[in-house]
Order: sequence, then structure tokens, then C-alpha cells
Amino acid sequence: CNESLMLEKLPACGKSFEEVMKKVDRRKWCNLTEFIMYYDNFTQCTEREANNASCFWPNPLAEGFITGIHKQFFSNCTSEKVHWEDPPDEILVTLILIPVMLTCAMITLVVWCSKRSDIL
Repeated sequence: CNESLMLEKLPACGKSFEEVMKKVDRRKWCNLTEFIMYYDNFTQCTEREANNASCFWPNPLAEGFITGIHKQFFSNCTSEKVHWEDPPDEILVTLILIPVMLTCAMITLVVWCSKRSDIL
């Protein structure tokens, strides 16, 4: 693997990605559907350059480069944390009681069948 050649060629991929991202409104940089085609071209470019340098892809150096591009363009894209809350009491009680009732019914059935084993 010729790492120096790969590191020499990867910035061209970043420059190309940077040029096309200028066409995308900065407010839409967090919406992947707005630039997925450009990003796909970018990843294909990094893979091609890594392969041309006889390096596997992804590799730590390519990943570091890609991470740098992510920091440059997507550092303000944060995912909102999901606020989990319990279901309403009626649903919660139902979800608890169904397995409990089924368990009691199965135990009753096993005990009843074991007492009648002499008949069966």
C-alpha cells in the first residue's frame, strides 16, 4: 500500500465534494437527500484513489480523511434525542396482565392434566 500516494490523491476527492456542496444551501447540509448523489461520488472517489494506491478501503488513513470532511460539512448536524415515556396506564396494565393470566392458565392446565393422568 502506497500510503503517501493515497494521501496525495484524497484531497482531490475532498475538493471535488467541496465544490458540489457549494451548490447545496447550507441549511440543507443535514438533509442527506439533498446531497446523497454528491456524497456517493465522494465515497467512490476515495475508494478509487485508495485502490489506485494499492490500499484497501476503508483504511485508517482514508477514514481519517473522510472524518475531516464530515467535520467540515456536518459538524452542526446533531440528532435530536428521543424522549421515551411510558405508555398510558391502561395499555401498561394490559401488557402486564396478559402474560400473567396466560401463565396462570398454563399452570392450571398442567396441574389439572397431571391429576387426570390416570384417566389419560
